[in-house]
Amino acid sequence: MAKTKTATIVGLLALVLAGAVHAADISTATGTVSIETTPAKIAVFDIAAIDTLDSLGVKIAGLPSNLYLPELAHLKGGGTVVGDIFEPNLEALSELDPDLIIVGGRSSPQVAATAQVAPTIDMTMDGDDLVSQVKTRLSAYGTLFGKEAQADAAAKALDTVIGKARNAAAGKGTALIIMTNGPKVTAYGPGSRFGWVHSALDLPPAVPDVEAATHGEAISFEFIRKANPDWLLVLDRAAAIGSEDQNARATLDNELVAETTAWKKDQVIYLPAGDFYIAAGGVQAMSRVFTAITEAYSRTK
Repeated sequence: MAKTKTATIVGLLALVLAGAVHAADISTATGTVSIETTPAKIAVFDIAAIDTLDSLGVKIAGLPSNLYLPELAHLKGGGTVVGDIFEPNLEALSELDPDLIIVGGRSSPQVAATAQVAPTIDMTMDGDDLVSQVKTRLSAYGTLFGKEAQADAAAKALDTVIGKARNAAAGKGTALIIMTNGPKVTAYGPGSRFGWVHSALDLPPAVPDVEAATHGEAISFEFIRKANPDWLLVLDRAAAIGSEDQNARATLDNELVAETTAWKKDQVIYLPAGDFYIAAGGVQAMSRVFTAITEAYSRTK
């Protein structure tokens, strides 16, 4: 989570990069960073950051080997592979010689390593206020790359999408967010990793006191039956990471879950897995998640 104090990038008092002069202060996960010039060549390891930068038309020179989202497939071949979303390939990164490296989420522990190659900023996002963090990152990227108008338009478009989802879900009962990982199931409630869905949509939780653990609270099918949500919002982790494990629909298709209102009324929303799990915080990915929610809720009166 972002801190309020001003921070510097891994021991640097200022970030001096090649390119046109564009002095500004931007918000990162570690605080406010002073940017002296616009970076001409960047490497990005976080899929959410790649998704948002793509929406702004920012060229990315260094990319992870797997972009996960089909919507980002057009970026393949347009940049150099410099590692994956967990680990940088420092040799490839050094050869690329970027002006700026952006990490976040799964790659954030690598900031000290990548900072040996080039100035690095951590743009991690998480928690219940993810929507506001998306807008903060949008603003930062807009300032950094001279894309302020595009960033403002993207933020307004996101607000519109969220408003439609909130209206579609209003008055239609409780919801339970769950993640399947093959045959295993975990739940997420308000204040958790995926609690931003509840807060953004004013969505009443079927279980208000779910443990706010990073990987969710491990639950049984009996838990789901007792919670009896009007709606089930389902993340299929196996689908998100490209695993061949049992899919979410097969996992949930059992007698206990079948007793819930959500199952009986066909009110089970299978969320866009990659968008929700891998690229959470990307402005385009988040928009697709809310659009899927809107479409599902709009099918009922």
